[in-house]
This record gives sequence, structure tokens and C-alpha cells, in this order.
Amino acid sequence: MRSHDGAVKLGAGSAVLENSVVIGLPQHPVSVGERTLLDHRSLVLGAEVGALCDVGSGSILMPGARLGARCLLSEGTVIPAGIVVPDDSVVAGRPGRILRRTTADDLERLRKRRGGSLDLPGQPLTAFSARDRAEDAPMGQLYTFRDKHPLVHPTATLFSSAEVTGDVIIGPGCIIGPGVKILGDASGPVRIGAGVQVLANTVLHRLSDHALTLEDGVIIGPGCTVHGSHVGANTVVEPGAILCDGTRLGRGSFVGAGSLVKQGSNFADGAHVDGFPAAQTGTLTSLPPVPRWALRPEDLPGLRRIG
Repeated sequence: MRSHDGAVKLGAGSAVLENSVVIGLPQHPVSVGERTLLDHRSLVLGAEVGALCDVGSGSILMPGARLGARCLLSEGTVIPAGIVVPDDSVVAGRPGRILRRTTADDLERLRKRRGGSLDLPGQPLTAFSARDRAEDAPMGQLYTFRDKHPLVHPTATLFSSAEVTGDVIIGPGCIIGPGVKILGDASGPVRIGAGVQVLANTVLHRLSDHALTLEDGVIIGPGCTVHGSHVGANTVVEPGAILCDGTRLGRGSFVGAGSLVKQGSNFADGAHVDGFPAAQTGTLTSLPPVPRWALRPEDLPGLRRIG
């Protein structure tokens, strides 16, 4: 959970389950209503979620999205940026579509999962304070595998919960976010260039037949999975995307949130790629902008662990 200037508010009785990511920004704050459930591996970036919602595992809510109260999202649903979902909606799909309104049976299931009551407690929010500086925490966990060990440039930043294993090289100025797993445990290396960001709970895995290379300036959003791919410089991969082994993305490309790029896919420079499975939906005439949910070097000195 990452908040810039108090931009995340979590209502009383709500739950954010394992490997979920919540990022609030001043331009796009996150507000989660009371007694709402964000299930495993949910990604909420600058979105609003009403009270008594169930957000299914692996769902993605992009900046400016808004869910009303008592909404039910199926597993893996993607709500694109700026989309407003009214109260009492049942939503599924990539992108999400409203299937129907919630029924009395739906509300009864919600009630049972919440101890027999849908009452809202109306409790005040709890403030957290900084406990110590991020630089005082250990910088990631590095593991040797079959006599291969990671090499990390001294100017790179690894969050303390990041894990890097085996034949991995991380270049200057990189940011490796919390919960990231980078596995160089197959027959070849993982190479990460300069100024790359790999954000929260993403997995990078080098398979035996395909190298894994992220060229300079690549940004990989939270909750992504990248297997044995080559990603060209200054490419942006939005949250929750999956790049299967053998994928090649040209320089300055863009992959939409929740996309599935199939094994062996090859896209030229500037490709705009989206869908499940992904296809090229356009060609960029300039480099994709740095997403607002990305970290910036000036953010790093202000990082604090809280408790």
C-alpha cells in the first residue's frame, strides 16, 4: 500500500488480502468504503471503491475508476481509467462490463460473509506515522543459485521485501518494488538495464529457452508476470499484465492493464498492445509518458516504514 500525501483512505472493517497493491496519488486518491473486501492480488491505483463491495482476486482498478456501494467484481475484472460503475452492480470481464444489478440473494450472501449484518460502523480512520527511514531497512534479499549470484548496481533501490535469485544483473538507478520476485534460476541470465522500475508484487522469471531482458527506462507496473521476454527501452507495461515466454516488445511500446501477451509474440517499436489475448491496437508516435503510479527518484528519500 503506497500513499502520497495521505492519498489512501481505507474504511473501517475493510480487508486488503495477500499480494494486493493499493496506490493513492494526490491527483488520483484511493478511497475504500467500509466493510469492503479487496481479494488476493487485487490492484487498486487511484480508484474509489464504495462500501460493502467484493472485489474479486486479480481485479484491476485503474486511476479515476469509481465503484459504487455493494458492487460485486468477478475474479480478474479490469475497470479502465475513469469508468464509473453505479451502486449494486455485478461486473465481469476485461474490460469490465455490468452483467446485472445485485439481487436479494447477492445481498444475503454479502450479509453472511459479514457476520450476518450489512450495517456500517462509521468509525474514524486511523493515522499512521513514520517509524524509521527506508534507507535503514535491508535492501532486498539476494540469493545464490547454482553458484550464480545477483549483481546489483550501488545506485539501485531494492525494497526490503524484494527477492532476487541467481543469475541477475540490475543496472544503475533501478527501482525494485516491494514483494517483487526476480528469478534467474534457469540456464541463462536476467538482465535489467538502467533506470528500470519493477513495481510491487511483480514476478520476473527467466525460462530455460528464452532470455529475460528489460532495456533501459522500462516500467513494469504492479502485479505483472514476465517470463523469458525481451522488453525494449522506455516501454510501459501497465498493472496486472502477463508477458509469456518468447515475447519481444520493441522500444517505446505500451501494454495495457491486465493484457495477456501470448508466447512468442513479436511487436515492433512503438506498439500499443492491449487485450486478453493481446493484439496491437495502435502505434505510438512518441514515447509513452511515465505513468502517475510509477515511482520517481525524488520520492525515494521520503520513503518511511510505518507501524
